[in-house]
Amino acid sequence: IRMARISLDCANSLPGIPLSVLSVPMENKYKCQQCLLVLRKPVQAQCGHRFCVHCFKQLTSSGPKPCEACRQEEIYEEPISILNSNEAFPDNAAGREIASLPARCLNQGCNWTGSIKEYEAQHEGRCEFERIQCEACHTSILRTEKDRHNERECEARTLNCKYCKMTFNFKDIKAHDEICLKFPLQCKDCGKKKIPREKFNDHSRSCAKSKSACPFSEVGCKSVIENGKLSDHEHSSTMEHLRLLLPMVLSMVQTRADASGPGEWQEDSGLGLYRAPEEGVPVGAGAAASVQSVNALENIVCVLNREVERSSVTMEAFSHQHRLDQEKIENLSNKVRQLERTVTMRDLQLSETEQLVRELQLCTYDGIFVWKISDFSRRRQDAVAGRTPAMFSPAFYSSKYGYKMCLRLYLNGDGTGRGTHLSLFFVVMRGKCDALLKWPFSQKVTLMLLDQNNREHIIDAFRPDVTSTSFQRPISEMNIASGCPLFCPLAKLAGKSPYLRDDTIFIKAIVDLTGL
Repeated sequence: IRMARISLDCANSLPGIPLSVLSVPMENKYKCQQCLLVLRKPVQAQCGHRFCVHCFKQLTSSGPKPCEACRQEEIYEEPISILNSNEAFPDNAAGREIASLPARCLNQGCNWTGSIKEYEAQHEGRCEFERIQCEACHTSILRTEKDRHNERECEARTLNCKYCKMTFNFKDIKAHDEICLKFPLQCKDCGKKKIPREKFNDHSRSCAKSKSACPFSEVGCKSVIENGKLSDHEHSSTMEHLRLLLPMVLSMVQTRADASGPGEWQEDSGLGLYRAPEEGVPVGAGAAASVQSVNALENIVCVLNREVERSSVTMEAFSHQHRLDQEKIENLSNKVRQLERTVTMRDLQLSETEQLVRELQLCTYDGIFVWKISDFSRRRQDAVAGRTPAMFSPAFYSSKYGYKMCLRLYLNGDGTGRGTHLSLFFVVMRGKCDALLKWPFSQKVTLMLLDQNNREHIIDAFRPDVTSTSFQRPISEMNIASGCPLFCPLAKLAGKSPYLRDDTIFIKAIVDLTGL
């Protein structure tokens, strides 16, 4: 019988199974003669030796090969000892024997056991304790941590810049933040946040809180003003700016006058120039220019005065509008504060309603109450640290209009049981129908920590001391708790305790209703 070549071309074939997976001693007939591991999908050559289909495919990929196992056993004989894919067949009998062998997981910390068949089909490549190599950074990690590693820890992972959406390696992303054009910056002057770096310079120039030198700093003004207050400064300092300009103007006039020189002058009515009688050359041009400069400056001052007057009128209009806007803002602020108070009251009412609904869902009216306490480990740590030493159960009743009661539990003990026991107490609460009930409370109370295997519950029971204030008619929300400070040793909750499963315990209270 010959095996078709196509059956050897297994795309997902693997070499043999590691020897340590077997739970029984390795027999030679189960060993691949090439990889020396447990046969996986065994094939038998015409010489009788067995190989994994993966190993046989590799051996014969470039043509027929001599069987090295035949040579080692000194039984080599051609053509029988020549490995040829056309002369091999799947050894299904050996495959079935191997599939039924007992197996165990070789990964440290894994307790899986089963058969070789189950190992290949269900566990191999899926074990949460298997260590694999990250394809990007080549770090060894647990298979179960692969996704978290790829998303949060891998130094070679790629990330998209959340601002410009460009892709970078994790190690380069911080350097990119320093130059990213979309990276948000905060203006230190006005406090505005989330300004893209590419627009920050424009913001700095227009920011009302950004400060710059007065435009008249060239003539001696020392003020540094916020951009938004520049107009106010120019309006309030107009006279000061003109006083600073005056020495410069006078200096220019004096310079022009000195440049014209002394002499006798006569006016040429045709050209408007002054000529010296002896030379006939236009030397009066400097004086004329000085006069023109003074006139120009006078015109500038007139214009500035008119602008100041217009600015004053505009500012007055703006001030009036500002006052109106402030009044509107104040009215709106009052409405917002009123709405906030209303929302707060609604939230409080909703919270109280939700609490009442939760209590009604858990409430019983037959004197029997089962209290499920989950997250036991965290709650006990809070008790040990003193953050939450005690916890109260929801209320329960002896009947619809009967006694209202609850339980109080100390997860790290209380009084004589502190640090060594669970302490459990019974509490009588103030109810709506207390006036109709018999006082003091005198019903027998049974407290139980339930064995979740339903074998041996921890039980404590007591009859109330009718002289104690704990069992009189309540005058406050609840009476002083009474019960068992040494209810259950904490040691009974250690290890694989039947009382603590899935980080949860169950406490049951039974109130004897006899005589009610």
